[in-house]
Amino acid sequence: MIARTALLLTLISAPALISFVAVPASAADTPDLARWQAQAARVRITRDQWGIPHIKGQSDADAVFGMIYAQAEDDFNRVETNFINAQGRLAETEGESAIWRDLRMKLFIKPAALKADYAASPPWLKALMTAWADGLNYYLHTHPQVKPRVITRFEPWMALAFSEGSIGGDIERVSLSQLEAFYTQKQVALSDVERGRVAVEPLGSNGMAIAPSHSVNGHALLLINPHTTFYFRSEAQVTSGEGLNAYGASTWGQFFVYQGFNANIGWMHTTSGVDVVDEFAETTRTRGGKLEYLYGKSWRPVTVTPVSIPYRGADGSMQSRSFPTYTTVHGPIVRSANGKWISVALMNKPLAALQQSFLRTKASDLASYLKVAEFKANSSNATLFASSKGEIAYLHPQFVPRRDNRFDYTKPVDGSDPATAWSGEHALSELPSVLNPKNGWVMNVNNWPWTAAGADSARQADYPRYMDSAGENPRGPHAVRVLTATPKFTADSLLEAAYDPYMTGFADLVPTLLAAFDRLPAGDAQRAALQGPIDALRGWDFRTGEASIPMALASLWGDTLARKFGEQAKQDDEALVPWLVAKPKDADRLGALADTVAAMTRDFGSWQTSWGDINRFQRVSGAIVQPYDDKAPSLPIGLGSAQWGALASYGSKPWPGTKRWYGNYGNSFVAVVDFGATPQARAVHAGGQTSNMASPHFADQADRYRSHDFRRVLLTEAQLTGLKAYHPGE
Repeated sequence: MIARTALLLTLISAPALISFVAVPASAADTPDLARWQAQAARVRITRDQWGIPHIKGQSDADAVFGMIYAQAEDDFNRVETNFINAQGRLAETEGESAIWRDLRMKLFIKPAALKADYAASPPWLKALMTAWADGLNYYLHTHPQVKPRVITRFEPWMALAFSEGSIGGDIERVSLSQLEAFYTQKQVALSDVERGRVAVEPLGSNGMAIAPSHSVNGHALLLINPHTTFYFRSEAQVTSGEGLNAYGASTWGQFFVYQGFNANIGWMHTTSGVDVVDEFAETTRTRGGKLEYLYGKSWRPVTVTPVSIPYRGADGSMQSRSFPTYTTVHGPIVRSANGKWISVALMNKPLAALQQSFLRTKASDLASYLKVAEFKANSSNATLFASSKGEIAYLHPQFVPRRDNRFDYTKPVDGSDPATAWSGEHALSELPSVLNPKNGWVMNVNNWPWTAAGADSARQADYPRYMDSAGENPRGPHAVRVLTATPKFTADSLLEAAYDPYMTGFADLVPTLLAAFDRLPAGDAQRAALQGPIDALRGWDFRTGEASIPMALASLWGDTLARKFGEQAKQDDEALVPWLVAKPKDADRLGALADTVAAMTRDFGSWQTSWGDINRFQRVSGAIVQPYDDKAPSLPIGLGSAQWGALASYGSKPWPGTKRWYGNYGNSFVAVVDFGATPQARAVHAGGQTSNMASPHFADQADRYRSHDFRRVLLTEAQLTGLKAYHPGE
């Protein structure tokens, strides 16, 4: 017991720390200042050699105060922007173009409801939300040079507007183009993404957990490998005298570790294909000047709620647009199709979600983690779990509405039929989770749950079809292969498996190109023109790397094909993913290769250009939307895209004005944890901890990110001795 709790840092006073700096002259006008200063005095922030904050507070609320203050120090712009977006207020700073995004948010996120949730919160959570707001307001008070875009004062209830932490929230599945078309009654062109005409880097992550029976040292191991836009999350350790001691990645602005570990357990979330967002085709009419919709045999009134969207005009002045929004028993109306209004149902449980998100960081074993999961407010993320007790688990998302399995919920169902409505939620015992399987490992790579534990996985036939709507993807067989290839893992070999360079998608797809070439007539001009590239691809072992010319050819060829044919370009003769549109023909595949060879020759001097010469990492700005420049310094990257089966994902593309491809998505914060008597961990972060370009921690991890040279994670008081420590406000 003593060894296991050694990681829980002892709270100490810090008389030797630097005294408070002078506060702004307006301090006397801030009635909350004394409270803020008193709480700051109970918090210590230690920055390690990578700039990562290790926050220690006397209480959980003190730790939250320090955690969010440290986040604001590193990137206040991202913190504020996340909550501007979460409250539907982007148009107030970004102008009229953001109106539809704001309207989409306001259909679900309503300040009055959040304030009521805050008032009804348990005292412990109310204290955390208050500390969260105080920490941000104290940061703004002590940094008068920082000018917020919209939120000049944070209020505790605002924490409920963004309570779950995913890279892509459920609300984002509502089409902005179709929302605009419905509310303007005008034809709005769908984006290329909505039309499926561009290859989209898959959202999601990888998680793997290894049982003691399959590790060399008899400890459970956990791989934490989120795929996000770079710099989407901050890294920190947060400890308190009330038992909080979590390390990992937190989405900017949130006061809980979203993917990480504590002294006893670790949790890694992966985007799931579970169906938790459904559309209902409503039958409507106007009678007596009032809107009604059919539900069963009766007509019900459509709830009409006016919504006003403030926005910044082109001249900088604040203007506003108002809309009458419509809601049925299923949810708000978001579009129309085939003469029907379409409503959408999705999880909207901010109070439960925030409680679940924080409390799971204090769980001590699988049983206590599952007890927290009973909030059922995790809608879209599977969890890979490991503990110091040797437990491992694949946990299906806990919010799964119960539905009639006769209906296909991947399409709008008839809203007038009560049988299509959601009817409560599934119990955790009814989900296809896997606890402590005999095979000794669990995984998820955004694929279906039916291979999560190999032969010990849940059986698809035993569950409703809405438990998964994503199916398999090229990373699924890849993960199974690397996990079954090693009988006993170490932390090092688990990382090797996570970075296995085999490109499963290209192993399936490139042979279709070779076969198309082989079917060319003997005298065809393309034979001579493409012989060299074809020979390079024919001799390829489908492994990526900085020096690989075939990887460069395949990546640019796949991109060329996908830009013309969309997602169906990925279809081979026996597709892993069941795309619905017919695959490209021989001439299409060969034509795309000819275009690729021409483009590589034009842009890089030769088609014999290595992947690392094209695929680059660059960070030259602290902006949320990064610029890229071929003339600025950059690093070669050997990783490939998840859409072609790469486990370690690097989503890159050419940007306006560039010929090289620069990554902005994929492996971001990555860690491996060994759950011995006290956990040991190593990690790496894309670029660096802060967006401050003047900081040494802006891009100090870039070389490590390139070479997969993971740094040791500092977790104990002794490891932090001698490093810079301070109170918030100093």
